[in-house]
Amino acid sequence: MNVTEHNKNVWDRYVENNVRWTIPVTKIDIENAKNGIWNIVLTPTKPVPYSWFPNLKGLKILGLACGGGQQGPILAALGADVTIFDNSENQLNQDRTLSDEFNLNIKTVQGDMKDLSVFADMSFDVVFNPCSVVFVDNLKPVWKECFRVLKTNGILMTGLINPISFQLDQNVNPFQLIYTQPYSDLTSLPKEKLADIIKNKEALEFGHSLTAQIGEQLSAGFLMTDFYEDYWGGESAIDKYFPAFFATRAIKGQ
Repeated sequence: MNVTEHNKNVWDRYVENNVRWTIPVTKIDIENAKNGIWNIVLTPTKPVPYSWFPNLKGLKILGLACGGGQQGPILAALGADVTIFDNSENQLNQDRTLSDEFNLNIKTVQGDMKDLSVFADMSFDVVFNPCSVVFVDNLKPVWKECFRVLKTNGILMTGLINPISFQLDQNVNPFQLIYTQPYSDLTSLPKEKLADIIKNKEALEFGHSLTAQIGEQLSAGFLMTDFYEDYWGGESAIDKYFPAFFATRAIKGQ
């Protein structure tokens, strides 16, 4: 099946249903950012360290799979020249609405994050990618495209998920390790469970190995400069055992 098209339609529906990751920031958030009071996330709860960012004024930032009006408007309010690239038109509309309302410098482009051919080489200073590669079946083209569109010494910030999260059956107590790595909704689940996901219009997900998430960034040419872990923030029982999320900061070297 066409995973990209399926997930596009799912995220359009998530916006209609006000799922957490689709709710845009408020007027107060934008005003605070203009006054230097701000934070944004790559993972559910932990703000990205300020030390990860250069001076944002005039910086060209690609928000990759970053629709929803949560990060782009804050970065634009800080003076960045922001382009939001997302698979979901409804998610992009969240950014367009805030951009129009508050006169922010945000462009929006719809597309598949594995193909950034709409952008020229070395177009951006920063690629900001909140947890979203979980919806992509193959990460190699994602990292290669990020490397291509970044300027020399450009920064890639991305939120990722510990693959063990996908290998556990979390519907039993205690959790059981039942799925092999790498995980795919398409091939790992019993057919009836996959059919339920499709019927219920839920997103198809992929649990990528650490090699795919970190090693393939390095293979694409990136140099990793920082890392942190994060939790669901009480939304999942998995928080009792380990942080399900992590974020990486990498640069495109000379």
